Amino acid sequence: MFRLLSKESNIFSVPIYIGVLFLIFISLNLLDFKNIDYISTGITFVGISLGYFLFNKIALNQFSHLPLFLYTSFVICFYPGDIDLGLAFTFFTSAIILLILTSQDDYLRKSSFLLVGSILAFNYLVFPPSWPLGVFVIFHIIGTSGRIGLNIFRLIFGAAIIVLSYGGLMYLIHYTTWDAGYLPFNGDFKMMDSYYPLYILIPILLMLIFSISDHFKHYNEKSPISRYKYTFVLVFSLAQLITIIFYMGTNYEYLLLLALPASIILSRMLRFLPKYWMQETGLWIIVFTLATFKIITFA
Repeated sequence: MFRLLSKESNIFSVPIYIGVLFLIFISLNLLDFKNIDYISTGITFVGISLGYFLFNKIALNQFSHLPLFLYTSFVICFYPGDIDLGLAFTFFTSAIILLILTSQDDYLRKSSFLLVGSILAFNYLVFPPSWPLGVFVIFHIIGTSGRIGLNIFRLIFGAAIIVLSYGGLMYLIHYTTWDAGYLPFNGDFKMMDSYYPLYILIPILLMLIFSISDHFKHYNEKSPISRYKYTFVLVFSLAQLITIIFYMGTNYEYLLLLALPASIILSRMLRFLPKYWMQETGLWIIVFTLATFKIITFA
C-alpha cells in the first residue's frame, strides 16, 4: 500500500479526494440529519478541502498521494459530524492564510499582510482561541520579510480596521460590555482532566517526535528551501498546538487543526525510513491507531 501511495499525484487527484471528503461529510451528518448546522458544516468542508491544495503549495512530499491519504484519514478520525461555527471558520481562514503565505508570487505574498491582518482579526472575534495563529504570522514575517517593521504595521493596521469597525458596530447597538475572554490566556481554558482516549494516539505522537528530531539531526544536510518550508510547518503546528492544549478539553475535533502539518511530517518520516517493511508497518500503525481512536470516541 505504501508503494501505491508513494506514486506521484496529479491535478486530477485533488478533486477525487475532495469528492471522498464530501461523501464522508454526508455519511457522518446523515446520522443526525435533523440537527445539522449547514453553515458550520459548509465552512468546515471548504476549509478542509482547501488543505488539499496546500500540499502542492508547500511541496515537501514530492507531490505523492501519501500526505493526501493521511490528511483524509485524520479528517475521518477527528471530524465528529458537527463542529462549532467559530472552529469551522478557523479551518477556513487558516487555509486562506496559508495559501497566501505559501504563494509563489512574491508580490502577492508580500503585499497581502493588510488582508491577512483583517482575516486574523475577524477570525479572532469569531473564535478567540485562534489568537496563536496571529503569533505564527508575526514570526513568519520576522523570519522571511526584508521589511519587517512595514509588514508588521500592515498586519496590525488590517487587524485594527476590523476591530474598530466591530467596536463601532457594537457601540451603535448599545452592546458595551467587555468580554475578558478576548484576552489571551484569560479565556475559557479547558485543560484535560483525563488523557483517555488521547493516549491511544501515542504511536502517532512518537512518530511525530521521531520525525522532528530526525529533521534537526540532519538539518545541515537539507537544502535551504527544504529547511525553510519545514520550519514553516513546525511553527504553524506549534501555534495550532497552543490552541489545542489550552482550549480543546474533550472537543477532539480541535485535533483537526493539526491534520495538515501532521500529514506532511508523517509522510516525510515514512518516505525517509530506510526499509520498505518499516514504511509499510508505519503506515498501517497510523491507520489502525486512527481507526481505533475513531471507534472509541464514536461509541
